[in-house]
Amino acid sequence: MAPSASLLLLLLLGLSQALPLLENKDRDGENHGDEGKDADHDVYDDEEKQQDHDGDNNGDEDKDGNHDVYDNEEEKEDHVDISTRILVANNNSDVMFVEGDMVAPTSRNAMKCYYNSCLWRKSLNGLVMIPYVIGNEFGGYERQVIQGAMGAFASQTCIRFIPRTNENDFVMIVSKTGCYSALGRTGGMQELSLNKAGCIYGGIAQHELNHVLGFQHEQTRSDRDYYVRINYENIIPSTAYNFEKHDTNNLNTPYDYSSVMHYGRDAFSIGPGRYTITPIPNPNTPIGQRNGLSSWDITRIKMLYSCQQR
Repeated sequence: MAPSASLLLLLLLGLSQALPLLENKDRDGENHGDEGKDADHDVYDDEEKQQDHDGDNNGDEDKDGNHDVYDNEEEKEDHVDISTRILVANNNSDVMFVEGDMVAPTSRNAMKCYYNSCLWRKSLNGLVMIPYVIGNEFGGYERQVIQGAMGAFASQTCIRFIPRTNENDFVMIVSKTGCYSALGRTGGMQELSLNKAGCIYGGIAQHELNHVLGFQHEQTRSDRDYYVRINYENIIPSTAYNFEKHDTNNLNTPYDYSSVMHYGRDAFSIGPGRYTITPIPNPNTPIGQRNGLSSWDITRIKMLYSCQQR
């Protein structure tokens, strides 16, 4: 074959291989680079701009433009501890509280049950019967939550919340402004409020019912300074009295960070991130749970009321 013919054949073969590559490159440009101008896929000049875009679409705003931190409101609610719910619900109440949710006593001069004077009496069968009435304002679901909380005491202790018949001393459960209770048995009708708009949670009901039994908040017990630090500089000044220590009966039990009676780390705080309670020595120890009675809560109830071991 002549040299000129060979060169011509090589040129034709080279062009036939190069054209598909150019066409594929053009398609890639249409699907990736060019589409950022007119379609959904954007091209970013730097990593920071891409992060901003990803944050807009994934972190703060959904497809409809709604700003969400959690997938839904229920998931967001699940991250709120018991004490925060209580304090929010009690924010506009006109009732005089001690420690945020205990009704200030009128028949005794201290928040302590001296000589077991405010404990509920035990029956001959070894059970502690506490009569109650649930107000007519509560619906079926709300009653179910309240009675479910009562059942947690019955399944693990000698405490029995029973519907009232004609007993003189009983707990009247109502829906007023806030979540609150008196400390221990006060005599006659005593009010326990579970506001329908913010207090109908099993953990909150157990918290208030534990006040009825005579238990105070864990962070105000007499030996608390060995276990938590109270950051008074972060506390709303007018609420600092809620952090006073009390001469409590600790029943020779250890401090319980996981107690249903322990407030969260930002209770009565002046602002977000300004913690009022810090566990020591480990500041990362969880406090302010949202579930219900801890194992030590149950043990203390048994000890205080001399329940037989189950």
